[in-house]
Amino acid sequence: MTDAAHISRVAKFADPDWTATGERRARVALAGLRTLWINTGSLCNIECVNCYIESSPTNDRLVYITSKEAARFFEEIAGASLPVREIGFTGGEPFMNPDMLGMAEDALARGFTVLILTNAMQPMQRPRISAGLLALRDSYGDRLTLRVSLDHHSQILHETERGAGTFLPTLKGIDWLAWAGFNFTLAGRTCWNESEADARAGYAALGAARGWGIDAYDRAQLVLFPEMDARADVPEITEDCWGILGKLQEDVMCASSRMVVKRKGAKAPTVLPCTLLPYDRAFEMGTTLAEAASADSGMFESGAVKLCHPHCAKFCVLGGGSCSA
Repeated sequence: MTDAAHISRVAKFADPDWTATGERRARVALAGLRTLWINTGSLCNIECVNCYIESSPTNDRLVYITSKEAARFFEEIAGASLPVREIGFTGGEPFMNPDMLGMAEDALARGFTVLILTNAMQPMQRPRISAGLLALRDSYGDRLTLRVSLDHHSQILHETERGAGTFLPTLKGIDWLAWAGFNFTLAGRTCWNESEADARAGYAALGAARGWGIDAYDRAQLVLFPEMDARADVPEITEDCWGILGKLQEDVMCASSRMVVKRKGAKAPTVLPCTLLPYDRAFEMGTTLAEAASADSGMFESGAVKLCHPHCAKFCVLGGGSCSA
């Protein structure tokens, strides 16, 4: 369907099936569920300038998920013999959720690897949390990974995003993780008009000076994420783009990941395609992983995700970003 009438009435990302130029929108099928993300809640101890999830000390649109609710999904994975290897926890700041340690231990005890995204600041540094993390380290070793958000290797740019007084507390948290022998990685941003080579050199120098033992040139140990702005003018991804860009559908995050969130006032958590679309109800896939696998309405076709959001284009397809370890 490429007639002028269709093109003239459709704006970018407005139609789940067709782009604004009348081309068939790209879809990504679930090749195999390898990572299940648990959003622990949207509350955070700080408020960043450009947080895609709008986390803050007052944003509770996504409420704290409980250990019992998370366990229901772990049990579904086991019951259906799903190929999930990794459980990722994101927020908000996960360590503000009182059940965070319990959920992590449950996932680890079931044989999953666990990835926790954190700012490594005061919530993680509380004595109860640090003691609990040490116990998990002792029991499960490198199957537990913490990824710390350090938006830039300089204080001035990190605090441009995260606010005054955030840089040194984050360094303190990373110092502790390194001293205690945790498996940890760093996550930065690429919005600073700085080449990737210069960025990695800057992180390498900072890590060396503080004894972190991070290889900043290893893209798994230092992840540099493309910036996300839903208001930005970005290209739409059509079915032909895979060949044009030389990209594989199975490399896009929603080919192997799903995320669980619990909305304020909801009776139960719901499943979303990925970590990037926490509030758009059009992307809700159901309350179980089985329902998500066969979702067939609006943004989905037999469980395949229609790439009908700017983040799909800029972060995942064009930016090559993925939140998984």
